[in-house]
Amino acid sequence: MIKVSVMYPNTKNVQFDTEYYKNTHLPMVSKAVGSALKDLELDLGIASRVPGEPAPYVAIAHLKFDSIETFQESFGPHAKTFADDVKNYSNVQGELQISELVTF
Repeated sequence: MIKVSVMYPNTKNVQFDTEYYKNTHLPMVSKAVGSALKDLELDLGIASRVPGEPAPYVAIAHLKFDSIETFQESFGPHAKTFADDVKNYSNVQGELQISELVTF
């Protein structure tokens, strides 16, 4: 299993519409990739390790897939649509990381 994390940096002038992202963007992604998506989580940054400092990321979405191939096959055809929607909820681009999911 892999986890695709999309991390939105909490920059000085960041704008991020959490409600739009939760209620419109993520459901659009989920519907488009269909059953290939095994799980979806959203982290909303509230703090960092240093008291009083903002979280390094305003939001991080975690999408789980069986494999990189499954992710690419289901996500790839819709990547432009997803990217074009960013302007509707943020002025920063998300950083994407694909990780092997290791459980203990």
